[in-house]
Amino acid sequence: QVQLVESGGGLAQAGGSLRLSCAASGRTFSRYVMGWFRQALGEKRELVAAATWNVGSAYYADSVKGRFTISRDNAKNTVYLQMNSLKPEDTAVYYCAAASDYCSGYGCRLIEYGYWGQGTQVTVSS
Repeated sequence: QVQLVESGGGLAQAGGSLRLSCAASGRTFSRYVMGWFRQALGEKRELVAAATWNVGSAYYADSVKGRFTISRDNAKNTVYLQMNSLKPEDTAVYYCAAASDYCSGYGCRLIEYGYWGQGTQVTVSS
């Protein structure tokens, strides 16, 4: 069982930065694929970024490539999403999720994420 708690959301101006954090409970954090999803109002939830334990084959949605970076500190059971060059279209509720699986790159979109955080709001003003 894994419990996830996100933090770090808030209001940013276009072009600015925010860093989201997700603290996970459990002793086997490094075995989980960790992902960041987002859901804008009226839109489907989408996977923004995901990474295995060593972030060796991270996945990024095309819309955030070059601007967002996923990282994880397995010793602290924490995964981060650094968001730079923010755009108004990045406005959404961001969710941290965990999957007891393995994936690489695009394959991270296809696995099942069984554990979810409560979400944190990110609002980017123009």
